[in-house]
Amino acid sequence: MKTIIEINNLKRDFQVGEVSVHALRGVDMKIMQGEFIAIMGTSGSGKSTMLNILGCLDRPTEGNYLLDGTDTSGMTKNQLATIRNQKLGFVFQSYNLLTRTTALDNVELPLLYNNEVKSRERKERAENALEAVGLKDRMHHMPNQLSGGQQQRVAIARSLVNDPLVIFADEATGNLDTRMSYEVMSLFQQLNEKGKTIVFVTHEEDIAACTNRNIVFRDGLIMKEVDVDKRVNAAAVLESMPVEEN
Repeated sequence: MKTIIEINNLKRDFQVGEVSVHALRGVDMKIMQGEFIAIMGTSGSGKSTMLNILGCLDRPTEGNYLLDGTDTSGMTKNQLATIRNQKLGFVFQSYNLLTRTTALDNVELPLLYNNEVKSRERKERAENALEAVGLKDRMHHMPNQLSGGQQQRVAIARSLVNDPLVIFADEATGNLDTRMSYEVMSLFQQLNEKGKTIVFVTHEEDIAACTNRNIVFRDGLIMKEVDVDKRVNAAAVLESMPVEEN
């Protein structure tokens, strides 16, 4: 398997007043193409700092981050922005949708920064992404006309529209109830089965059980890595849940 992400002796320090905070203390990590990884840890463990560096939103103080074989550590802000737009997809806890814009227009957004994609292709790719997440009949709805789970599906479609190398999800089920959480995890599992590499930050063990490997952070270091022997099938969990009556 091809190595998509390689981290070598990665450190990230922050200066808070006169105090130096060591958020990451020398992390080594590899993620292969097609993996579904959960990054776990309590608040302050370093997992969010790690995600920001993996997503090219921040740079390490020391060490190397190779994305698809390219060292990103010395890149300029513009170079990092190009990589984010062309190679990475993001799904956040709070959806980050534009409230006065339809689902279709929200999904088209990342393509507006790609001059090579014309408007007709942009719309077509956005429609295909929404269809892939089961929202073909909700394309022209505004976010406030969608449930939380549906809004998160729009966010996932937006993360897919550029056909990214990796999808990063930051507590993507954090605002959802149990049923909607498993709906979203079922969708991520489907995408993973089609070959998408997914890195999912969560503090919820039942959500992490839906991935293939758990990387647990503590005090800026990887405390342990665990292969998930029997991955929970999110679709099966959904089927076993009692149907809610309106």
